[in-house]
Amino acid sequence: MSGEMKDVQENLQAKGDLQRLLIVRLSAMGDIIHTLPAATALRHAFPDAVIGWIIEERWAELLCTSRTSRSGPRSPQRPLVDEVHSVNLAAWRSSPFSNRSWEQMALGLSERRAVNYHVAVDFQGAVRSALLARLSGAPVIYGVAQPREHAASMWYTRQVIARGTHIIEQNFSLAQAMVRRPLALPCVEFPRDPQAEGEVDRRLADQDAGEFAILNPGAGWGAKQWPPERYGYVARKLAEDGLKSLINFGPGEEDLMDAAIDTSGGAAEGMTCSITELIALLRRARLFIGGDTGPLHLAAALGVPVVGIFGPTNPARNGPFGTPSVVLRNPTSLTSHARRPHPDKGLLEISSDEVVAAARQLLRSTRA
Repeated sequence: MSGEMKDVQENLQAKGDLQRLLIVRLSAMGDIIHTLPAATALRHAFPDAVIGWIIEERWAELLCTSRTSRSGPRSPQRPLVDEVHSVNLAAWRSSPFSNRSWEQMALGLSERRAVNYHVAVDFQGAVRSALLARLSGAPVIYGVAQPREHAASMWYTRQVIARGTHIIEQNFSLAQAMVRRPLALPCVEFPRDPQAEGEVDRRLADQDAGEFAILNPGAGWGAKQWPPERYGYVARKLAEDGLKSLINFGPGEEDLMDAAIDTSGGAAEGMTCSITELIALLRRARLFIGGDTGPLHLAAALGVPVVGIFGPTNPARNGPFGTPSVVLRNPTSLTSHARRPHPDKGLLEISSDEVVAAARQLLRSTRA
């Protein structure tokens, strides 16, 4: 063990003090959201520390609004971290040998090393995330003892046995091991952009939304996608209760949105948003309905009541956490993360009326 590494570890153990901490969780949206409670607990444990986060550029708005500096004193627009280190992995994968890719990588490495991080923690457990933690120059690197990609562990100086069933609990156990004193699972604070809030309010007024539910037919891959036509049916039934439905969709999901709207009988409208705008929209929502996907986990983290429609992924590990929720999963669904293109057979066994009943139950139980 190097002298610097030993000094940092002994300082953590003896005083619980830490001046510069680097978090590594690159993607995806839901996984980053599942890391935020652990990161927030570390912020509470080390309120004066400089905390940075390496994240894929496309998800950086989960940490910092697009109109705010990525570095400097924290604010409502960047409430958790002092430094947002974004990486463009998509560009790297498409042109790994271009001069621009190498220049951007070198600039990022220089930027992160300049902060002189004492400790890095890899919440992703992948070779690329562990390597980025190592290349940061931090002498101490934490990671779980059995990472998702086994080779990642070669870069860790401290390995922690993850505890808990839900991934949020497992991430929290990694943070707990770093602090060496009891931590409370905190509420998460997301960036707040007054301009985005105003834009969302304007769009809702234009659509005469009133109370509304957000329906999200998209998912990371086909096996997790409940048919969009069924979302249209759910929207029709919610309209009978006076609740408007907004169909959230992202790039490449236009066909899903169209199918849901076409079968809604005029009860639903589409609403596409940036991440910052989606945060603002969810803060105003009465209910969220969707599968195991990033917007569902964002809704749960914001305290929105959630109906989760699950197929091949296990809701005990990946379901909505810390918010009123009803999770539907057919017993025939088997846990798998295989990225199959067609809906899971068990997922298709969940009827539209089951989802409507779950939504109405949740609306009744959460009525103020």
